[in-house]
Amino acid sequence: MATGKPHLSVPRILQMNLGFLGLQFSFGLQQANPIFAYLGADEKDFPWLGIAGPLTGLIVQPLIGVMSDRTLSPLGRRTPYFLIGALMCSAGLFLMPFSQSLLMAFSILFLLDVGNNITMEPYRAYVNDRLREEQRGFGFLSQSGFTGLAQCLAYASPFLLVSLLGVSKVAEPGVIPDYTRFAFHIGAVLSLTTILWSIWRVPELPLTELERKRIAALPRGFASTFTEIFAAMREMPQAMRTMAWMSLFQWYAMCCYWAYRVPSISMALFGTSDGSTAQFREADLLSGPMGAFYNAIAFVAAFSMAPLARRFGAVRLHAICLVFTGFAMIAMPMMNSEPPMWILMGIMGLGWGSIMGNPYIILANAIPAERTGVYMGIFNMMICAPMLVFAGTMTFIYEPVLGGDPRNALAFGGVLMLCAAVAVLRIKGGGEPAPRTLAVA
Repeated sequence: MATGKPHLSVPRILQMNLGFLGLQFSFGLQQANPIFAYLGADEKDFPWLGIAGPLTGLIVQPLIGVMSDRTLSPLGRRTPYFLIGALMCSAGLFLMPFSQSLLMAFSILFLLDVGNNITMEPYRAYVNDRLREEQRGFGFLSQSGFTGLAQCLAYASPFLLVSLLGVSKVAEPGVIPDYTRFAFHIGAVLSLTTILWSIWRVPELPLTELERKRIAALPRGFASTFTEIFAAMREMPQAMRTMAWMSLFQWYAMCCYWAYRVPSISMALFGTSDGSTAQFREADLLSGPMGAFYNAIAFVAAFSMAPLARRFGAVRLHAICLVFTGFAMIAMPMMNSEPPMWILMGIMGLGWGSIMGNPYIILANAIPAERTGVYMGIFNMMICAPMLVFAGTMTFIYEPVLGGDPRNALAFGGVLMLCAAVAVLRIKGGGEPAPRTLAVA
């Protein structure tokens, strides 16, 4: 990769990561809108119906990581994947609300999540490519900040469409509401336009002649791609190996939150989690502003954490955030009125802001620059694998172990989040405080 990376100003770092706004708006829409519930799915089936994201991430991101490390094109190494993924994501978002059945929604979700994952993996590597070491922390935490902002808007969009624009909140059983359809179409536009803005305003750095020769000499083909993935796994830095336990616990916990947030709120406040009832739709519309608030806190917290991570280290900072998040998830199902839930949602936002930023600071400090893409892809496998474990286990433990109550699933996730806090403290060799200057151009 090119040497002598220029210092970037804060506005330019924000512009290079603006694509995360559209990318994460897409993920936020999937979390905020219980489409499978609207189409009549049973609660116990929610985990496996959402398997598209982790399954495609597990397969797609490592492959794209290796391919983008080895791509030589007029557009750069990462940019072709940004464009392909953004187009696929926009198509999936446009088509999803027209789903007439669970099978149709399940199939479109695969298209949507393949596109998301094709874009996301090189986007993480792009930060490492483009920024000097002392600016990487702000780069990754700005991605976390845009994640919070995007998901804030995604969670709030149904509520805003209903309350401000008068979109009907009434829907026939088995039909996706109009406010969900309009929100997905807004997401389709954002997904493409924000990616285009990022790559136009802050293009990739040109490779040196030495780097181009090194990449050109690498073997081609799928066989060599898989060989590189397995070789990178064997040679994985110890700090990254230790992060696997942290990822297992924290992402299983977040899956509990995403799958059972709306049913849990509905049970706590209205005594039902039946997706066909008016009470469930009320809980869904209420959870929208709550989710927006939690993501707004994540947006603010992510940028606030940048100087803290430089001073105290990303490892300790992340552990503290996970402790607060775990206790919030345990307490939330016990609430039977709105005000305490808002406070706990704010604490959840603190943890979410950390989850989407601090682990990548730890990782970037532990991996070799020439393998940034493949290691970012492998790290995503550590995110997707817990999601697949969740999909494969929650269906079977939901009723016999958790009593068929979504509130118990949420509390169980809180316990796992505390386990993640313990695991992160075992990480050595990553996330140490970096130089404290954030240079501006």
